Amino acid sequence: MINPSTLMFSLTLISGTLISITSSSWLGMWMGLEMNLLSFIPLINKNKTPYENESTMMYFLVQAMASVLFLAAVLLNELTTFSMNNQSIFLISMALLMKMGAAPFHFWFPGVMEGIDWINCFILMTWQKIAPFILISYKLVNNLIIVAIIMSTLVGSIGGLNQNSIRKIMAYSSISHLGWMLSAMMISNNLWLIYFIIYLMMNISVIYLFHTQSLYNISQVYYNKNKPTIKFSMMIGMLSLAGLPPFLGFLPKWMVIQNMVLEDYLLMVVFIVMMTLMTLYFYMRVMFSSFMFINQELKWVLSKSPSEYMNMSIMISIIGIPMLSWLLLY
Repeated sequence: MINPSTLMFSLTLISGTLISITSSSWLGMWMGLEMNLLSFIPLINKNKTPYENESTMMYFLVQAMASVLFLAAVLLNELTTFSMNNQSIFLISMALLMKMGAAPFHFWFPGVMEGIDWINCFILMTWQKIAPFILISYKLVNNLIIVAIIMSTLVGSIGGLNQNSIRKIMAYSSISHLGWMLSAMMISNNLWLIYFIIYLMMNISVIYLFHTQSLYNISQVYYNKNKPTIKFSMMIGMLSLAGLPPFLGFLPKWMVIQNMVLEDYLLMVVFIVMMTLMTLYFYMRVMFSSFMFINQELKWVLSKSPSEYMNMSIMISIIGIPMLSWLLLY
């Protein structure tokens, strides 16, 4: 049974994003972002644990700072001129990058992720990024976006190397993917949408497994007596997030690389690909320990439990080999 308050705040969370992306004025967009923020805070803090309180406060302060910056830029623009000037667009872009957690405004993101449960982590990594992404696409400031892309891929790859918390690893993974999504947005909104939908699918599959198995730390994966099917599903999900061929996560990265090369962003492509290769190390750290003693565990026998069938269906859905084979033949 869903708690009525959770249902109400979930609906207002969705409404806030929809108001923001359908509004024709900057003030309307700001109102939608505020509505979204004030709906997400009760969802984070539903269990009232000290970790959740800390994450809630951190999230609120950062989002409030970004909202003030956004509103100040809009009001400054209204006072000076009727058409958007460069300073206002720059400030609005900075505020939106802070709201989505892109580097160099990423400082709050891993800390907030560490204190909340997996369902809220999923919302923070996916739904909460939709409105800032769509608003930033209206007025792209190329220089700022290029800096954000380079910083996000750099911070996302280096930040996750020494982490033991799976939630922090997923946070730095999200920052790295943000760099790729901003790169896709520089080329076209359709490419960003394809990347975002595939990223959403990969996140659903991985976070579903972490949530059902209550995994929060790398040591839990090592000691957890999971069945090989679950471990294999988790490994495929991780490799897909890393963008390793022939898994589904490779497809959007391939499309971005191809289009960026055509647009002559050669140096940037080389840099973000090299940085993303570093992320493969910390994805593998999560899985390597769980496979060390797999030869001493149970054989690959599926029981009748629906959760195992669900795990297997998720695993198959994100492999993506038929899709890539079809593209290569085409």
